[in-house]
Amino acid sequence: MAAAAFKRIDWASLDDAGKREALARPAQRTAADVSDVVRAILDDVRARGGAAVTDWCLKLDKAPPRRIAITPATVADARAALPPADARALTIAAENIRIFHQATRPEDTPFIETTPGVRSKRVWRPIRSAGLYVPGGTAPLFSSLLMLAIPAQVAGVGSRVAVTPPSKDPAHALGVHPAMIVAAAEAGLDALWLIGGAQAIAALTFGVELEDGIIPACDKLFGPGNAWVAEAKKQANALPGGPAVDMPAGPSELMVIVDRDSAPEIAAADLLSQAEHDADAQVILVSTSRATIDYILTEVEAQIATLPREAVARASLAEARAVLVRDLDTACEVANLYAPEHLAIQVEYADELVDQIQAAGAIFVGRWAAETLGDYAAGPSHVLPTDGGARTLGGVATASFMTSMSVQTVTETGAARLAPIAARLARLEGLEAHARAADLRGEG
Repeated sequence: MAAAAFKRIDWASLDDAGKREALARPAQRTAADVSDVVRAILDDVRARGGAAVTDWCLKLDKAPPRRIAITPATVADARAALPPADARALTIAAENIRIFHQATRPEDTPFIETTPGVRSKRVWRPIRSAGLYVPGGTAPLFSSLLMLAIPAQVAGVGSRVAVTPPSKDPAHALGVHPAMIVAAAEAGLDALWLIGGAQAIAALTFGVELEDGIIPACDKLFGPGNAWVAEAKKQANALPGGPAVDMPAGPSELMVIVDRDSAPEIAAADLLSQAEHDADAQVILVSTSRATIDYILTEVEAQIATLPREAVARASLAEARAVLVRDLDTACEVANLYAPEHLAIQVEYADELVDQIQAAGAIFVGRWAAETLGDYAAGPSHVLPTDGGARTLGGVATASFMTSMSVQTVTETGAARLAPIAARLARLEGLEAHARAADLRGEG
């Protein structure tokens, strides 16, 4: 059986430019036509509001915007449409996500006295409103709804607006998979808007009035998506007074580091678990052994032929890479250069490599730490930076839905001690009004 068509790369043979090219993201993510169409959609929604959103929904998704109220009756019907084991799995995942994010919610610091009488601390507050984009074009990603809405709830966000593309399955009477409704209920949402693509981001950016109700303009936008959604978030964030965004969260990425002792069937399964997401997804295999690469790619070919989403996975593998490196230290260098959304380390003593990793959205250590566990139920949010964003950004956490402020208190004695220092520094910068404001405190 032939091995899967990964592009094979011998890392030692490349110069710096070649290394960057070898790890380049798929070109379609930043294609000019994506940027131009997204700009047209944002401009149209800014000018015409809800009417433009409706027109783009009808054009692109063949369905108007729709608000699904998360009522007891709606939730009961959705649960009844799911096998009991599926509903139970959703509940367990929601519990784990809530436990993790409650445990990692930032806390106010105690006051820290830097000068006698001068005390400061940092306090945390939830943001006012969050727009939550949940992908759903070719698969209902109810897990992303949990991974966004629950951390926002734990943070205390006042207004959470969740949007997702309408289902194309005629069996879904409400236009959405019942698991999405159950997930919304588990996350404590009161509604779910069926709007997808750049038009959904535009609605969250400007606020619009639609036939089913009002979508308010949101202070910050969250969620992964395809190239159109990622570009819409980028352009919305660049607008004067535009919303903040969580991170570049485009098509999925996975890098798997293996050695001679790795299990080929596990590495292959993990690579395919990301390749089946989207034709734009990218998977990269890094190994110290050419023979191990051969074994794994042969296993990929054996497994892909049995996947229901084989066509999507094969399209993704057109951008896949298999990188041969000299040793595991070099493998870590490759990982840090690429800065993957997901990084699986499937080598002997995998935990010893974690300290060398400086740029990854999430790390899965050892053969038992399947990336799929993190996708659904381990606890941390799976909404992670893509396109190299992990060099400077972390994944969604409770803190992502909060802002921090410093609080400073100064006694008369503290002012007397510190004001002369501040005044001298202000005059050194040529800011006399600053200096006088300090002087007035120091004269007390």
